[in-house]
Amino acid sequence: MEIEPTSTSATAEPTQPIEDPQTPTTADDNDGNDEEDISDLLTLFQSTEDGEDDENTNSKMSAPQKIEILSSILTEPQARYGPKATSLKERCIYSLARTHCTSSSESDKDSEKKNEAVVSLLTGPTCQPFLQSVTKAKCAKVVRAVLDLICTHTPSLTLQSEICRSILTWCETQKRTFLRQRVESRLSSILFEMGDYKGALNLVDDLLVELKRLDDKQLLVEAHLVESKIHHGLRGMSKAKSALTASRTCANAIYVAPVVQAGIDEMSGVLHCEEGDYNTAHSYFLEAFEQLDQMEDKERALMCLTYMMLCRILDSVVKALNISSKGGVGAKSSKAESDITNMITPRQAVKYAGRSIEAMSAIAAAASSRSLSKYSTVLETYSAELTEDLLIRHHLSFLREQLLESNLIRIVEPYSVVEIDHVAKKIGIMDSTEVEKKLSQMILDGKLMGILDQGRGQLIVHEDGDKDLAMEGGLKVIENIDQIVSSLFKRSRALGSVVN
Repeated sequence: MEIEPTSTSATAEPTQPIEDPQTPTTADDNDGNDEEDISDLLTLFQSTEDGEDDENTNSKMSAPQKIEILSSILTEPQARYGPKATSLKERCIYSLARTHCTSSSESDKDSEKKNEAVVSLLTGPTCQPFLQSVTKAKCAKVVRAVLDLICTHTPSLTLQSEICRSILTWCETQKRTFLRQRVESRLSSILFEMGDYKGALNLVDDLLVELKRLDDKQLLVEAHLVESKIHHGLRGMSKAKSALTASRTCANAIYVAPVVQAGIDEMSGVLHCEEGDYNTAHSYFLEAFEQLDQMEDKERALMCLTYMMLCRILDSVVKALNISSKGGVGAKSSKAESDITNMITPRQAVKYAGRSIEAMSAIAAAASSRSLSKYSTVLETYSAELTEDLLIRHHLSFLREQLLESNLIRIVEPYSVVEIDHVAKKIGIMDSTEVEKKLSQMILDGKLMGILDQGRGQLIVHEDGDKDLAMEGGLKVIENIDQIVSSLFKRSRALGSVVN
């Protein structure tokens, strides 16, 4: 079996933002091999970079021409693979991958051919001579870097999955076990983002069996983290917590990259938020946000910032309405108890200003005023920002139900008998049938004391009666008798053992 370096920097590379391959280290270039002559290759490569920095120049080379020149460097007949030539051809592969991604996203013409070129870039005849001539460690580094680069510049998840499957097929042919495991970890993340939870879970389960046998803790951290996200998407909270605990345990034994640690903190915040512990969830999201903000990963940092605002909104509304994550709701609430001001700092608001921040601010305003009509309007206006994410969609649905139940109780509280049509008119966003269904659900859940008179279309509200003292006394008597019988049974067993 092959042996590859498993250093922290190498194994953490799939989840770290890669450095710009245009400016690699010059260790190979200064190797001191004066006999190696790559001036012709260097001239060709520099010709592809001319005009890139100046957008207004007329000498900027087209994508097909650039691809042709870069391919000719990689497939040059002399097959030079000295230190300088290897470094230059590595840069050519990075530039070729970036050019393919740019050309496939600029125009829809011949999109299928361009996508096929991206998918077969590493496994095709252009890059294969280089990958087969360099060391396995260098080959693995280039493959992972190109995969990260393509996934960064290609928004299509379907295309990303096809690229990963193509590389996996090549790894199996070449018996590249370690590289295959890292690509499988990336593919499971892509399948999760695509919503294919079953395929992602099957892939992760098989991968974890291999990784536990090899004790590759660095990749175990990432695989368990993906497993936790998948189980959360399937609403299996206990399994999600177990997977996250396993990931955190492996992370404590080794050094993990800040981006991976941010992912662990973010997932911890998600699970605490699902349990209704919004203060703890906010602190975890804050830790993840600070790390991502330092790394200038604005997309993920913005998501954590949105989660922080969501936790502040839910925590303040839960305290004001006297509700819990299990569904208990109070009839009376005070706006003074709700504090949703200063959810984020002015610096954060300026740096990450956009529709996501505006959407959460509008949700906070609607929740603070207890207005269901404003709440529904915000959901319609910012539907894309508030419905794409699983956590936000689930908890905004929970918040709407709690606001609806709170408003219904406040409407029917002054009455002993109230018309359902009147309640629907007061709510304003539901018809009589929907209100009747919701009231019956609240009665069955024990949140509202009363009965529905469907013949007359009325709700008869029962006042909270005094406790039945006779029933409570009878229950206490039964409890005491149970304790006495249990004690006598234990004594009889003890006596029986002594006699025998």
